[in-house]
Amino acid sequence: MPTTPPASATSEPQPWVAPLAPAPIHATVSVPGSKSETNRALVLAALADRPSVVTGGLQARDTSLMRDALRALGVVIVESGDQWLVTPPATFSGGVTIDCGLAGTVMRFVPALAALADGPVRFVGDPQAESRPMAPLLQALTDLGAEVRTEGGPGLPFTVTGSPSLRGGPVTIDASTSSQYVSGLLLVGARLAAGLDLQHVGPPVPSQPHIAMTVAMLRDHGIVIDDTAPDRWRVAPGVLTAHDVVVEPDLSNAAPFLAAAAVTGGMVTVPRWPEQTHQPGDEIREILQAFGAEVTWFQGALTVRGTDHLHGVELDLRRASELTPVVAAVAALADSTTQLHGVGHIRGHETDRLAALNAELSALGSGVVEEDDGLTINPKLLGGSWWRTYADHRMAQAGALLGLVVPNVELDDVSCTAKTMPEFVRLWTGMIADSEARSESVREPEHDPLL
Repeated sequence: MPTTPPASATSEPQPWVAPLAPAPIHATVSVPGSKSETNRALVLAALADRPSVVTGGLQARDTSLMRDALRALGVVIVESGDQWLVTPPATFSGGVTIDCGLAGTVMRFVPALAALADGPVRFVGDPQAESRPMAPLLQALTDLGAEVRTEGGPGLPFTVTGSPSLRGGPVTIDASTSSQYVSGLLLVGARLAAGLDLQHVGPPVPSQPHIAMTVAMLRDHGIVIDDTAPDRWRVAPGVLTAHDVVVEPDLSNAAPFLAAAAVTGGMVTVPRWPEQTHQPGDEIREILQAFGAEVTWFQGALTVRGTDHLHGVELDLRRASELTPVVAAVAALADSTTQLHGVGHIRGHETDRLAALNAELSALGSGVVEEDDGLTINPKLLGGSWWRTYADHRMAQAGALLGLVVPNVELDDVSCTAKTMPEFVRLWTGMIADSEARSESVREPEHDPLL
């Protein structure tokens, strides 16, 4: 069973009683920018041939850590409202230490940039980050010509020493524990002297839409990538052309709000939902439909309507594994058994999410069977309980969702949502308040006003 680590290196845990929904949730919720797209856009801007602008980037701990990391390497970032002007350096600076916090994109993307720096770069992070898998990426950087020195374990902390003229070339990697290894290497592939010929060997790579996002954004910057062969990406050496980026809303962070409509029989709309996207969070559309909700997209807005019943389902979440905690919470409220599989790799996320979900759902009374590759969830009458978040923003979102319909659910720490959504509590309580106000406005009067 996982143990509860501190929420972050910068804040004290904040216990929070998840509010019950006084009525079916009816609200429109605007969510902030995509963390995945924001951090990729920042890295690409740092590698480009001239300054460019990122608009609508996410303001959260993970993206703040990325900006601090890039600044440490010599990138100049000037922030003006929701626009960030990014000026790349002539050469990345070494001789610095970078704090990864608990941000997977920082600990998996920035070491590849550090391999192009003019001196050693040391990487540290939150205590719980030291258990996150890193060995395949570090071995790949070694194979590409960098020197990697670890400090007693296979992951953080470690030091990367490379060269602005790192040779590159062919490299083989087992990316079955994280697609971020592939994305991190692809982002710098064109800057390597011989380009990059990257091949994955091993079990299927999870979260492949994230790799598709990386490839698409690289092509937007003029990079030539051949990904026609399965599990192989060939990046030609070349110059990244600066490209201004407007960041999409974070669809994974929208998932608990949309699920709130499904579990309360209400209706939630998220505006600015892209008709087509590489974000894995877009799969929440089909997932909630499978459970029995009605989902519609019209003129850039996605709307979910709850129905009378949520039905158990069987889902392969490999492509959108970050949705697993919220989906598991919905499953615990369904009328029959749900099987979730394809997500064994999320044991190496912010916490062992399968073990954490097993522990917390079981504490509420749900019947859970934890398997190597997923969970079987047997709904039972749920009762309130302390909900541990394990410093994991997705676990906090799952607890909040359950708290809409299960009384007395108290999160041990809601501050961990700041990792990708600092305004989570404000948006969540605002959604509930809007629903309550709407319910009051349509309620029948208790007596005939004419008497």
